[in-house]
Amino acid sequence: MNDLIESARHHLTWLPDWGMTLFVFAAAYLFGLLAHRVLFRFLTRVVAGKDLFWRSTVARTRRPSRLAVLAGCLVFAVIVAPVPARAEELVLHILVICLIVIVTWFARIVLHIWRTIYLRRFKLDAEDNLLARKHVTQSRILLRVADILIYTVGLAAVLMTFESIRQYGISLLASAGAAGLVVGLALQPVLKNLIAGIQLAITQPIRIDDALLVEGEWGQVEEITSTYVVVRLWDWRRLIVPLAYFIDNPFQNWTRESASLIGTVLIYLDYTAPVATIRGKAEEIARASSLWDGQVINVAVTDFRQGEMELRILVSARNAARTFDLRCEMREKLIDWLQREIPDALPRTRAEIGTDEGRSKPQAGPLRRMREGVGRL
Repeated sequence: MNDLIESARHHLTWLPDWGMTLFVFAAAYLFGLLAHRVLFRFLTRVVAGKDLFWRSTVARTRRPSRLAVLAGCLVFAVIVAPVPARAEELVLHILVICLIVIVTWFARIVLHIWRTIYLRRFKLDAEDNLLARKHVTQSRILLRVADILIYTVGLAAVLMTFESIRQYGISLLASAGAAGLVVGLALQPVLKNLIAGIQLAITQPIRIDDALLVEGEWGQVEEITSTYVVVRLWDWRRLIVPLAYFIDNPFQNWTRESASLIGTVLIYLDYTAPVATIRGKAEEIARASSLWDGQVINVAVTDFRQGEMELRILVSARNAARTFDLRCEMREKLIDWLQREIPDALPRTRAEIGTDEGRSKPQAGPLRRMREGVGRL
């Protein structure tokens, strides 16, 4: 290797130092582009018969691989060209940082390709998407945590290339004094949400597209980041909730084990309403509806009030949206049928109107008769 370098310098002695430096760097750059093109075509043909992961990895890493080849060629150019020692050290330092950035770039691309290919097997728009929501939630949370770790390790590796910063970091770790305590307290909310994200990915109390009741608001989980959760409410508002909230506070998850839900319809009727007939009509409406999943239909009298009785109808559907629509359909069709077929079953207010002629005169009590007898005497 040294003989090759000396031979190259001997044949280029007729050029001035700056000209020779430009020539060597230009030649290294052009050679790097040519080498990368040949290498990329070769790898593309090699992975042509492989699975999608390897084909996507080669295709998506074209730019970072080109930068890696160019950085390697420039390292060789710095060694060959007549560059001052200080400038050579600076350029080599920059190239080392570039190589660290390239490795970080590679790791992130490969991780995202793996997640994309892995999630292609699951569809969130399916009727029963419980398994899909489980894997999508885990992969998204863990991917964000992995991104943070990759960026942290990459940044740490870059900082460690600087002697002064490296010594400063070592001294901070060795002291373990007030500075470390202040930094730990300052990062407590970030670390708390980061750890909560890992807990959510493992235990999964919530998943993507879950139907939640949080802070009195109903909505669906739209996005889970490394620090917060975005809940899309029924009226398209967005409720932003920290990750730690779902570890420290109770909340309702309507689709924890299954997307199916049971909806409740309450109707208030007169005491004379034929419950058996209404039960048959409710079952008929449920069977004729495309929203009903065929699981639950129940009609029962659940309460009596002063002038009416409460009739509860339970119906089930495959997800929260269909359950809500089925409840509305049940109300509309049942009240329309009651108005047409059994109007007397609707709540009524009763009043009795009488006259003095139709009433019998009340008989006098013992005390009143005694007073009337004393008066006659």
